[in-house]
Amino acid sequence: MKLQLVDVLIIAAYLVIMIVIGLLLKKKASKNLDSYFLGGKTLPFYMLGLSNASGMFDISGTMWMVYLAFVYGLKSLWIPWLWPVFNQIFLMIYLSVWLRRSNVLTGAEWIRTRFGYGRGANLSHTIVVLYAVIGVLGFLSYGFIGIGKFMEIFFPWEVVSQYVPFDVAPQYVPHVYGIFFTTIATLYVMLGGMLSIVWTDVVQFGIMTIAGVVIAVIAMTNVTPEMLAAHVPAGWDSPFFGWTLDLDWSNLLPVAMDKIAADQYSLFTIFVMMMLFKGVFLSMAGPAPNYDMQKILACKSPKEAALMSGSVPVILLIPRYLMIMGFAVLAIVFFSEDFRAMGSAVDFETILPRAIGQFVPVGLAGLLLAGLLAAFMSTFASTVNAAPAYLVNDVYLKYINPKASAQTQIRASYLISALVVVISTVIGFFVLNINSVLQWIVSALYGGYIAANFLKWHWWRFNGTGYFWGMLAGILAAMVVPLFFPNTLPLYYFPVLMVISFVGCIIGTLLSAPTDEKTLINFYIRVRPWGFWGPVARKAMEKYPQVTRNRNFKRDMFNVAVGIIWQSCLTIIPMYIVIKEGFPLFTSIVILVITTLILKKNWYDKMDREEKEYNALMSTLDLDKEDSELVK
Repeated sequence: MKLQLVDVLIIAAYLVIMIVIGLLLKKKASKNLDSYFLGGKTLPFYMLGLSNASGMFDISGTMWMVYLAFVYGLKSLWIPWLWPVFNQIFLMIYLSVWLRRSNVLTGAEWIRTRFGYGRGANLSHTIVVLYAVIGVLGFLSYGFIGIGKFMEIFFPWEVVSQYVPFDVAPQYVPHVYGIFFTTIATLYVMLGGMLSIVWTDVVQFGIMTIAGVVIAVIAMTNVTPEMLAAHVPAGWDSPFFGWTLDLDWSNLLPVAMDKIAADQYSLFTIFVMMMLFKGVFLSMAGPAPNYDMQKILACKSPKEAALMSGSVPVILLIPRYLMIMGFAVLAIVFFSEDFRAMGSAVDFETILPRAIGQFVPVGLAGLLLAGLLAAFMSTFASTVNAAPAYLVNDVYLKYINPKASAQTQIRASYLISALVVVISTVIGFFVLNINSVLQWIVSALYGGYIAANFLKWHWWRFNGTGYFWGMLAGILAAMVVPLFFPNTLPLYYFPVLMVISFVGCIIGTLLSAPTDEKTLINFYIRVRPWGFWGPVARKAMEKYPQVTRNRNFKRDMFNVAVGIIWQSCLTIIPMYIVIKEGFPLFTSIVILVITTLILKKNWYDKMDREEKEYNALMSTLDLDKEDSELVK
């Protein structure tokens, strides 16, 4: 596909605007590390939520979800639980509040508030920094490959090569595009930090919302329910399922059956149960040390952190699924014949760029590509911002130059940002494909993360040594265990990884001394988690009689269940709109209203009251002074 001049000019104008925003915000962002990495904690929750949503609206993920909607129809509603998408609900209901109460700059710094400053705490701090940096490099390599391959479709090298003074071997053309676009993203992040990311995300998400609505309108205008029904199997338009998937594409598009078999989703009930099992533990572990955690820490208050996480599904899901379902419907009706002729050579992940080329008019194509490019750059920029946050705050200032001035710290951040981008780019040259990086991130990195980070919130005896060995055992197991289960979806051997990691956590904890009492008491009073905190809670209440225990476990879990239903309605409503299903749409809206009212009464109102009580209590205590003594 070749873009028209007007489309190219729109994309160029977008890139220039991003750099200008970075230049305009440079002075404000460079005051100190808090301003650079967290925007000075001055940004309103809805802007941070919009920024977080924009970061999740990525190119690779959107291409994957269009494919899912094409093959699995409305049952594709459940498959993103693999990540899991409902972790935002756990954050909204209680975890964002707990995390923001710590009032730190990074996830590694948070470790100090939980485990203190002994040998075990140092080990846990080290592995979190290492985990964060490895994760950043992995995600940057993933994004680098994805953006290069995507843009190559729209900017054929035989055309571009006429305007550049060098030539490139065909296999490296995606890398050239990757370097170009990642350089621009890195530039505006280095200049403006978190402020630059958030303000550019506002522009980016506006573009994506317009594009999503327009794509949905094009699909609804060109495809009738009768046309769609003639091209999909029975059950495609329903989110409900039995023991098996029960989607028979055999007569319509046989290659889709091969794809379903390769995905290993056929036993759909088992698949969904495993996703739920993994997703609950992963969600209760809290956010990984990446841009999602940084956005929570950047909020003005714990209440705003919860509202930020809750705003993400509201902002993201409707425009994103309007676009996804619009492209899927257009492809089903107008590409099916071509796909049948192609046989096993079909690449379903090309649906998105093919549909853009065929159905999106001149001008809008440039806007849409600018939006998809913006989504990539949002994710990339937020990830780039996370790396120096850890390396400067948790390594440079603690071990290399503790007395560095604010300007020296910012300059170190510039250098580290550029360095991690260069390293991830080099890694990208040696990676075969996007999926190989993605599977490594999801299996190896997340496999080592869950057990240790689940226990850190919920068990008082868990210490820094247990955290270190649990993380290490989980990461190593996630690299070795797949060798024993070749050609198996990582989800199905996830319990093995979690058990190994849990064993590492327990052994490491019981063979070492507990975290010092003062650290535990201060952490409990400041964060106020529920779970197995009995001995610490009793000592905290003896020291501070005005402190009460958090007994909201049942209420929080009920609100999480309601919140997942609420989020699912936000997902399926735009899908029903595009396929013009009236009664199911009405039913989904009714359920959405009911769950919203429940959350308003049982979550928001009670959180608002508890926030005021918490602030009143903390004003009577002097935990900051005690924290300073612990550091000494």
